[in-house]
Amino acid sequence: MNGTCAINRRNVLALGVGAAALAAGSPVRAGSGFALVELFTSQGCSSCPPADAYMEELRHERGVVALSYNVDYWDYLGWRDTLAASEHSQRQYDYAKARGDMDVYTPQAIVNGGSHYIGADRKKIAPAIVSAQTDSASWTSVTISESGSEIVVGIAAGKAPPEATVWFTAVAPSVKVKIDRGENSGKEIVYSNVVRKLLPIGMWHGADTKLSFKKDSVLTKDSKACVAIVQEGKAGRVLGMGRWGEIGV
Repeated sequence: MNGTCAINRRNVLALGVGAAALAAGSPVRAGSGFALVELFTSQGCSSCPPADAYMEELRHERGVVALSYNVDYWDYLGWRDTLAASEHSQRQYDYAKARGDMDVYTPQAIVNGGSHYIGADRKKIAPAIVSAQTDSASWTSVTISESGSEIVVGIAAGKAPPEATVWFTAVAPSVKVKIDRGENSGKEIVYSNVVRKLLPIGMWHGADTKLSFKKDSVLTKDSKACVAIVQEGKAGRVLGMGRWGEIGV
């Protein structure tokens, strides 16, 4: 593949809708100047490794929460992505539907639930991050805390749209994968802040809200961090975000 690995509405395929201890981390609060960068990538896409490398840089950049979602719709090219999930592909498709452009491709980076960019395009993504950090001043405060065997997501009261979804992601900080077949055959690629579980955990309607879950129901054995994202609708603009664990600086 050259450039981006793109699919359109007609050929979107397969798009259907041991707990780890949480390390100390800093919640993302209103006005803290953060940007959420979500990369949709694939082990079967030859255009993706530069974007994957950029995510490792962004993971260490202050004021950025970077998440990698491996999608499964390129598995037919000769290599089954070991980190992929159909939920990731569905999230990317939902973003495209919410924007109305139906642009689904890899590597695709989406900033604060809005604009999308080729995942390795630093010249466009860097200013988008700066703009998003300014926009996040109006976010509602979201925190994640530990209470015995439970994880508690707290959302402060604020102005809410008619519908706002609360998403929870369990995250593995770094995963190294040796790829034996397909377009990246022979490469060993490091994936950063890999989403290992993606769950809609509730709705937010503007009131102070607390959502509690057993750790082993929302975390995976390799996840050492988690992020809670409040979004307009199902996959719209980000309204708030909380993080915990080894997620970055």
